[in-house]
Amino acid sequence: MNILLVEDDSVLTNGITQALQQSGYTLTSTDSGRYALQLLEVTGFDLVILDLGLPDIDGMEVLRHLRHKKIALPVLILTARDALNDRIDGIKQGADDYLTKPFDLGELEARIHALIRRCYAGFNTQIQVGQLTLDTQSHEITANKQLINLSAREMGLLEMLILQSGKVVCKDHISQRLTAAGEALADNAIEVAIHRLRKRIEPYQVIIRTVRGLGYLLEAQS
Repeated sequence: MNILLVEDDSVLTNGITQALQQSGYTLTSTDSGRYALQLLEVTGFDLVILDLGLPDIDGMEVLRHLRHKKIALPVLILTARDALNDRIDGIKQGADDYLTKPFDLGELEARIHALIRRCYAGFNTQIQVGQLTLDTQSHEITANKQLINLSAREMGLLEMLILQSGKVVCKDHISQRLTAAGEALADNAIEVAIHRLRKRIEPYQVIIRTVRGLGYLLEAQS
């Protein structure tokens, strides 16, 4: 599952990112409501964790924009605003859950699990692109029912692209994935990683297209 975290507290962002990545989630984070809206236009996400007290625009405005655009992503509000009226307003504006700070990371993960179960009931855990099949529960990638031979870093990058197959994955998102995997990023690290992955998956009837100025897109070969 691919989560967008919109939070301006860097310490909290780091803690949430580490916890959720250890649980197998792919995470993109930003402290800007405006940039979050841009990301949501070009990159597919499965869930949004949204702070309300953002430095540029209020998180509630981000939520209103999402619902106005008919973007039906589950949204979990994460905020220090604990007044009953704030909770009611958040739900009315289209939030799916509301968690106040301070909170326990275990409770956050439990709420995420509950939202995913509720919003993706009957969600197919198998995603197929070309000859590749990703199991979103086991995080295994197979071709013709055989595990493909990739490094852990390549596997993580390919999983991210398969989850967003047919959509552009922005370079910032890929950069975060490589950094989380422990790689010190050189200037051309993303290009090198994509180049290597392209060669590894070439036999499986899938291609990675470069979308200039935006990122990369995985699709089945026609």
